[in-house]
Amino acid sequence: MTLDVSRRSLFALGAGLGASAVLGDVAHAKAPKLGPAPQHFYRFNVGDAEVTVVSDGLLDLGNPKGTFTGVSDDEMSKMLTDNFLDPADVVLQQNSPIVNTGDKLILFDTGMGTSTMFGDATGKQQKSMKEAGIKAEDIDAVVFSHGHIDHIGGVVGQDGKNLFPNAQFYIAESDFNYWTDYDKAGPKLKDFVDHAKKNLMPVRDRLVFYKDDQEFLPGVHALHAPGHTVGHTIFMISSGGKQFCYTADLTHHPILLMEKPLMEFSFDTDPKQAAQSRVKMLDMLATNKIPILAYHYAWPGVGHVAKNASGGFHYYPEGMQL
Repeated sequence: MTLDVSRRSLFALGAGLGASAVLGDVAHAKAPKLGPAPQHFYRFNVGDAEVTVVSDGLLDLGNPKGTFTGVSDDEMSKMLTDNFLDPADVVLQQNSPIVNTGDKLILFDTGMGTSTMFGDATGKQQKSMKEAGIKAEDIDAVVFSHGHIDHIGGVVGQDGKNLFPNAQFYIAESDFNYWTDYDKAGPKLKDFVDHAKKNLMPVRDRLVFYKDDQEFLPGVHALHAPGHTVGHTIFMISSGGKQFCYTADLTHHPILLMEKPLMEFSFDTDPKQAAQSRVKMLDMLATNKIPILAYHYAWPGVGHVAKNASGGFHYYPEGMQL
């Protein structure tokens, strides 16, 4: 005998017997919530090099008004809400690449470290490195894009001792001189200088000053992009005929400072110079279709830059390679 059970009769049966009788007890099964994913690293290849992105955590800037300037409050709110972002609370990431060239293990920037100036969701880099299977003592080179607190803050631990005992450290000389001098930085930035001195002076004898347009490590090319700080630098990383650019703080936000790159950012030493550097470098990256890794973009900060019709730029995040 053949039974012809229609969709309508099946639903009627389900209604009469109850979902559990038709589907079994699985409809009532409950599993515990697992909480957030424990790992904060992402790994991919560029040519023959292996790149691991590690997180120092979230950096909450709060309300963007007064921090990002150059457009009206209403226009800025619209730019954010049109992209499904909170117009009253800007939260940045901190994405540091660690490049394994086969000969050198190179970390770019070290996060906030022990400082809680921007809240207690920072200072996660050492934990992220451990999750990624990378030991701090195996780092051969630590490269600073500039001397701001959220980039040089993780050199020493709570005890003031160097966390990277076998590393050489690299920074622009102009930034080192500026951020270790209270007179140059001024009284408003005392905390920044305190933190720079705390982290940079213990490794002063291991500091090497790179220069603009210099390949100071194999496959690592410095490109001076001043304005955010006097010596702010981005880096072109090349391997096996492939390359990507670590853009550091060329732009802090994937919408603000990208769609309208002449907007200004209150933490810039020279906001107008920073805007000109931003336009110059973004134009170069877009024209040459060079992939980027942005320090403050949504995790893991990897993507591409393209020019938009209004004279600004658009960021296209790249799908994660799983």
